[in-house]
Amino acid sequence: MLRIHFTGNDLAGVRMAARPDVLWETILSFHRLRDRRGSMVYGEWRSEARIRLGSETRLLAALVPGRGYFPDFLTPPQGILGLDEGLDAIRATPPGRLHTELALIGAGRSGRPAVPAALRALADGGSEPLGRLLGALRSYHRAAVEPYWTDIQARVEADRAKRGRALLDGGADELLASLPPMLRWRSPVLEADYPVDRELHLDGRGLLLQPSFFCRGTPVVLRDPELPPVLVYPITHCEPPTVRAPGLPSLAKLVGHTRSAVLSAIGDGGTTSELARRAGVSVASASQHAGVLREAGLVATLRHGNAVLHTLTPLGAALLGGGDAHDHVRSTGSPRCYAKSYARNGPVTS
Repeated sequence: MLRIHFTGNDLAGVRMAARPDVLWETILSFHRLRDRRGSMVYGEWRSEARIRLGSETRLLAALVPGRGYFPDFLTPPQGILGLDEGLDAIRATPPGRLHTELALIGAGRSGRPAVPAALRALADGGSEPLGRLLGALRSYHRAAVEPYWTDIQARVEADRAKRGRALLDGGADELLASLPPMLRWRSPVLEADYPVDRELHLDGRGLLLQPSFFCRGTPVVLRDPELPPVLVYPITHCEPPTVRAPGLPSLAKLVGHTRSAVLSAIGDGGTTSELARRAGVSVASASQHAGVLREAGLVATLRHGNAVLHTLTPLGAALLGGGDAHDHVRSTGSPRCYAKSYARNGPVTS
């Protein structure tokens, strides 16, 4: 069981990540690539990613075991800013921290810290082994994550809109209570099923909530309690990730004043009734137009209680703003669960 303990200051400091974190998604996707679960969501993605992955992944496999601990330094806070910023932060990891965290990988097998043989050169802190790691991460991201980034970003944004609405409706209590079912808010403690007992005391630092596409089943926290607290949790999946691009057949349906008005009415998100009111159309008409926009990859839809919440995808926002979709994605971050830490000495499945 994981228990995250909140104070009043921690509740005031709860916040949602502004976008998906490129390094969390990259590392967690590597777990999804190697397991066979969640085939309805990840099966087609696995097949496509494996075809693209012509590069060697042995280094990543040694660094990110299929079960158990993987190092905190792989997911620095700068990953929220984009791939380049995240990799630069990994490059700046102090040698002492590299060695300490890499030794914990061996501890999962032997019971005491020991750097695995395949990672000893990296643990010594040399620039060449670190460069190989950064190259492996970049190559893997380009093959397995980047082609789907626009869709991943849209799914995460839909989850953020749902949590934001809960926050507006009932404050931090309602936000924490709205998290997926594997997380249970029993004030002042947030609980989650976990392979081992873990107590995380926020001590007034607040908590960053990071929704993730590739996190599955079990939320993720950092092992080092001194690092800024972050909780990575799975979003709700309705369909597999897709590679979205302008020019899809559904885009041909995007003509006419009413549909443009509905797209504009979505803004920062809204229910079908709210879209109807903003666009001056009936609820049935707003629902129909929102469905066409969703098929075209311009809108993401998520159920929130008895309501349906619509948000713009990056492509939809770019079209509405008259800009290029790729430029829009770059302006909001780098091109678009397994439990990482749980005292992380035992096996974890998600």
